[in-house]
Amino acid sequence: MYLIAGKGSVSPIDSAVRWATVLGRVAAVDIPRPAPGEELNTGPETAPRLAATVILLRGGTDELEVLLAQRNPQARFMGGAWVFPGGAVNAEDGEGEPGRKAAAIRELREEAGVGLHDADALVAFSRWITPAAAKIRYDTWFYLAVAPEGAQPRIDGQEMVDSGWFSPQDALRAYRTGEIMLVFPTIKHLEQLSVFPSAQALVNHARTQTVEPIQPRVIGTGETARIVLPGEPGYDD
Repeated sequence: MYLIAGKGSVSPIDSAVRWATVLGRVAAVDIPRPAPGEELNTGPETAPRLAATVILLRGGTDELEVLLAQRNPQARFMGGAWVFPGGAVNAEDGEGEPGRKAAAIRELREEAGVGLHDADALVAFSRWITPAAAKIRYDTWFYLAVAPEGAQPRIDGQEMVDSGWFSPQDALRAYRTGEIMLVFPTIKHLEQLSVFPSAQALVNHARTQTVEPIQPRVIGTGETARIVLPGEPGYDD
C-alpha cells in the first residue's frame, strides 16, 4: 500500500506515493505497538472478519481535511482512539464490493450521522489485514468519499463520543503532542494522505490505483512487541 523517487517529470506526489506503494515502507512512528484491546493470540490463528471504513474528505481543490471520530474510552477494542468511521460487514450488507460499500455507508451513517446515497461515490483506497498474531482480526477495506455539501457530522454518543475535521498533518501533530490517540493503521493512512494538496487530488489519484492487501506483522511479545510492514527490517524473519 505504499511509495521510489521517480525520474524525469514525475511530480512530488507521484514520487511519494510510488515509494510507499512499491516498497511497503512508510515513515516510522514513535511506538508502533498493538493498540488497546489488540491482545496477542496464544492459540490458533483467528480468521479476519471482513470490514469497511470510510475516509470522509472535504476541501475540494483547495485543501484536504478528513473526518476522525473518537471511540468510547470505555470500549475494550481501541477505546479512546480517533479513527475513520467503519465496522464489520454484516450478512445483510451483501457480498463482494457491493456488500463492502453498503457496510461502509451504513457505518458512516450510524457512527457519524453522515449519509451517502451513491455507492459509486466510494473510491477504494487501501486494504489492511490485522496481523496474524492478534486475537481480534479484521480484513478492512478503506474507501475515500467526498462529504456531501453542508454535511454536519453527528456522533452516536455511544460507540463514538467526539469527532472533528483535521488536515492529515494536524492530526499527526495532535497525536505526537498527546492531544489525541491514534492507532497504527490510522497513523499510516494519515502519513500517506499528507502528501496530497487537496481532496480532489487525492480522489483523482486513487481512481488510477489498484488496491493490494497489506498485512503488518507483530514482532516480539509484551512491552517489546512492535509492528512492522512489508519491506521493513524483520518482516520476513
